[in-house]
Amino acid sequence: MPLSLGELARQVGGAVHGDADCLISGVATLQNAQPGELSFLANARYRKYLGATRATAVILSAAERDACPVIPWVVDNPALAYARAAALLHPLPHAEPGVHASAHVDAAAIIHDTASIGPHCVIEAGARIDAGVTVGPGCVIGRDSVIGANSRLVAHVTICHGTRIGRRALIHPGAVIGSDGFGLAPHQGAWLKIPQLGRAVIGDDVEIGANTTIDRGALEDTVIEDGVKLDNQIQVAHNVRIGAHTAIAGCVGIAGSAKIGKRCQIGGGVGIAGHLEIADDVQITGMTLVSKSITESGVYSSGAPAQPNAVWNKNFARFRHLDDMARRLQELEKRIAEGKKS
Repeated sequence: MPLSLGELARQVGGAVHGDADCLISGVATLQNAQPGELSFLANARYRKYLGATRATAVILSAAERDACPVIPWVVDNPALAYARAAALLHPLPHAEPGVHASAHVDAAAIIHDTASIGPHCVIEAGARIDAGVTVGPGCVIGRDSVIGANSRLVAHVTICHGTRIGRRALIHPGAVIGSDGFGLAPHQGAWLKIPQLGRAVIGDDVEIGANTTIDRGALEDTVIEDGVKLDNQIQVAHNVRIGAHTAIAGCVGIAGSAKIGKRCQIGGGVGIAGHLEIADDVQITGMTLVSKSITESGVYSSGAPAQPNAVWNKNFARFRHLDDMARRLQELEKRIAEGKKS
């Protein structure tokens, strides 16, 4: 539904320098926006598109106001203001309360009158679905699980038995929460499964991306604290704990019993070994391998950036001789030191 620019600014904050009564129907990038749409500038690399934008208005900082050829909407944090404006212009579809005729709900499940259970869902005995929850098509809610108020399971989400989901969670298609961890004991050349007796406990305001898997604990719980944001295709193993408001990008693998602090930022493809701890406010860049605990906040990296293939081949060839070169260097340093003494 279109909203006036003034109404958007009233709800989001900031100052509109121009016609606040103009209607905004949607959002778009600076280079592709059309009249009636809102855009934003939060990254200097996109400033080159500002002068030619056809957007009706642009969200930007005070420093960029004079360079804006259309209506500037000046805010302190353009990315945050854009996120809030986009949510107002494109609200989530409203789900009608009730249980779809094709869903299977056990008689021992508890479903709030305001919850919505979509087609072909399965709700097992003892499960509790709180007020305002939306359970999309094809979801499975295991026995004795709890889905907190106003959470949304988009589609084909599997919540295994005993799992606890907090309030206002957003869980995307294909996510599996509370599945068994990889617990095995070796026995006579084979593997014996170790029962996974803990739970998966998810806090409030958590977002879990498509096809992400969060294993239940082996004895104690796997815990995802409030405000954590998980991207797609992340593996969280048993007994992991992720601190509040940490954000993790796609394809990260976290091995069992790792403890990740609060407000961390972890880039795509990172591998985190088990039984280690990462302090609060740590940033880990993409493709890094974390093989030991990180005890201080800061930025950490280990991935090798891409190089032209010919350069990589030469460097790799030299890398294979690194140990020999180090030994020879030590021997030279020793000889020089002895020469100085004589």
